[in-house]
Formats: sequence, C-alpha cells, structure tokens
Amino acid sequence: MRTQGRLKLGYYPLNLSDAGRLRKHLQFSSESASVLDPCAGTGVALLALTDCASVRRYGIELDSYRADEAQRILDEVVQGSAFDSHSTVESFSLVYLNPPYDFEIGEGRNRRIEPLFLEHVGRWVRPGGVLVMVVPYDRVYECRSILTPQFRDKTVFRLTEQEATAYKQVVVFGVRRSRQEREKLNDRAVEQANRKLNEVTRRYEEIPPLSDLPERTYRVRPSPEARLEYRGLPLDAIEDLLAASPAWRQARRVTHAPHNTFTGRPLTPLHKGHVGLLCTSGLMNGVFGEGEDLHVAYWESVKVVDKTEEEGGDGEATVIREKERFSQRLTLLYANGRIGLLSEKPAEKAKPKEPGDAECSPADGKADVCAADASHLHECFCVPRMPDCRDTEKSRFDDQYPRCFRVRWRPGYGGDDCRSAGRPPLPDRNRIAGIHGDAG
Repeated sequence: MRTQGRLKLGYYPLNLSDAGRLRKHLQFSSESASVLDPCAGTGVALLALTDCASVRRYGIELDSYRADEAQRILDEVVQGSAFDSHSTVESFSLVYLNPPYDFEIGEGRNRRIEPLFLEHVGRWVRPGGVLVMVVPYDRVYECRSILTPQFRDKTVFRLTEQEATAYKQVVVFGVRRSRQEREKLNDRAVEQANRKLNEVTRRYEEIPPLSDLPERTYRVRPSPEARLEYRGLPLDAIEDLLAASPAWRQARRVTHAPHNTFTGRPLTPLHKGHVGLLCTSGLMNGVFGEGEDLHVAYWESVKVVDKTEEEGGDGEATVIREKERFSQRLTLLYANGRIGLLSEKPAEKAKPKEPGDAECSPADGKADVCAADASHLHECFCVPRMPDCRDTEKSRFDDQYPRCFRVRWRPGYGGDDCRSAGRPPLPDRNRIAGIHGDAG
C-alpha cells in the first residue's frame, strides 16, 4: 500500500452506487437481524446495504474520528482494531467485509490482510448467514482456505464504478455452511471448489459485472442481539497521556529532534570554503531563485566506495582494494518539475571519447570525461575547491574534496537537451549569503 493509503489506515469506502446494487442482492425478513461491518469507516456503506431493513447495525473502526461519525448512524460501534475485538461465534446474520488491501507487519511471515480479516470475522457469521466481501479480484483465491470449507453458494461479480475499477475490485457473496455440511466435505470436493474459484477469478475482464437486476438474491435470516467486546489497548487514552510520560520525553530527543535554524548576519564575509561547509552540513537547504530558476536545494551525505587495483608481479593475482568514505549530493527541485542531481564524479581512467561526451576542465588543466548514459542527459561543470586554502595544505585538500561534479537530468523534466536549458542555477555564494548574511 502506498504511503498516502497508510495515512488513511487503508480507508477506501465503497461507492454508494455499488452499495445500492449490492442492496438489491440481499433479501431481509420482517424480523430483526444483527449485521456487522468490521471496517466500518463512517458507517455509510453498512447503512446503504441495510437500507429499509429491520436490523441492528454493529461496526468496528480503528480511526477515532470516523468512529465518532459511525456512532451517529450505527447502533453500536467499537473504536479499535478488529483483531482486538471479539464476539461470540455465529452471532451475525450478515457480515460486510471491505478490509485494507495490504500486508500485515509483524515479526514472522507477513500475510495479506484480506484472508486475515476473513479468518477472524468469518466465524462470527451464523450458519445460513451471508458474507459480502469486497476485495481486489486477484486476492479472492488467496482466501480459498476459508471461503471453500466455510461458505457455499458463492458468486463473484465485478464492481463497475470508477473507484472500484481502479483497484479491480470484486464482490464475493457466500452463505455460511453448518457444522454438518462442513463435516461432509471431502478432499476431492474442496479441490474442485478451489479449482472453480481459481477459474472464476483468473481474468478480471471475464468476471460478470454487478447488475441492477440480480438473477439471485441472498436471504438474510433473523438473529438475536450480538455482543462486541474490545480487549485491546485504549489507543486514544495512551496517546493523550504520552506527552506527560518521562520515557517519551527521553525518546523525543532522538525521534523528534528539533530542526536547527540559524539566522543573523555573519561577523565576516563568507568565503568559498565557508559556503561549501555550510552547504554540505545541510544548513543551506532551502528555496532559492526566482521565476524559472525557482528551486528547492537539499544537500545530503552519501557513502561512496573508492576501488583500486594493484597488479602483482611475477604472475601474482591482482589485488582489489575498496575504501568507503562519505561524500555530498545536492538535489535540486525546480518549480516546473525539473530535477537535478549534483553528485561527485569519481576519477576515471583515460579512455577514448565517445560521441555525446562532455568535458570539464579543472584548475590543473587535467580533463575528466563524463561517460554518456543511455537513459539520462548530463551536464558537467567545475566546482571550486570548497576550502579556500591553496598554499599551506594544498595537497591534503586536493585529495579530500572533489573538483568535478555531474548533474543528471531525469527524462521528462523539461527540455530535450540539458545543455539547451543552460547551466542550472546552483546556490552560489552571493545568493546563499544574501539570505543568511552579507556575502561581502
């Protein structure tokens, strides 16, 4: 699941148009029945499925805000995890299940959430009760270990609304088997049922769409009142008390360290070495430029490996030495969507130039070649040595700081050729110092 979906706790509600079609496949009696939605959200889906029916609506919702909304339209709502909620087996005449489409996160083998939810709440369905499950079509067969032995008269339909087709959702109807029916199943019958379930859900386009005129309806039988019990931790209460916890105050220094900000005017003008050190330390991250040159600059430390080869004499083996060190990388994100990466270019051995290679000439006159890349365009340019020491410790700084860098342009971010767009505006000394102090 994507990060945006995780932030919503996997909440993607059923479209009301599809909910109306599902309602036409259900037939309720005049007597009251208990129905459940273990991923209730705001409760709107369960309310639409049981419209104009004499039922008691139960829901379980992890998010506290959505649970408060569900409380207004459902009869009983438990705020917490469905896996920490418990009920008596065979309590509900109808269970509507639309679980998050994700993997579990645990110490052992991480399984899909869909079969885990079905395994937990499927036993709460009464014999002869109805299961309505909405999942992606390619996850139905993964639930075969519960669907085949526990439910009969299964049908699968393809949901047709735009939100459902984006995730290739289908709905599975099933009737809970009685204990006697489950005991009569043999291995051959289970194997045939699994094979049929696989054939039905193999191709999404061949699954019949959910119709407004159902050929078959599922009867929801009456049932007594059910009881839901939450045995998990009070998450909201713990969150409210966390701010006053001594353990949290200790951990917050590491997990939520405050961002260091520096303001004011420097006592002396900034030199190239000062600007370089401030950039690589991350203190110069921010927004620079105007108009088309408006961009966000972000420096970060990366680990690079220097590899050297030493050929042994008299037929001895070649020794390959690798040395790890840290370097810096600059990421530029422009307002028009263009992205530039400024990273260290390792020294290369002399080799024949190829068409499309570009050269940059460091201060000592020795040219390094940027190799052509089939999938990216490059522009090479020289960056002055970051420390402004050219006399006393020249040799040490020559080895420590790189002189040649490379900008890699991602395809599709403006311009057919990076050279036609001109040299990218880097956060130079005057521009940076003009924001944080006088450049001198």
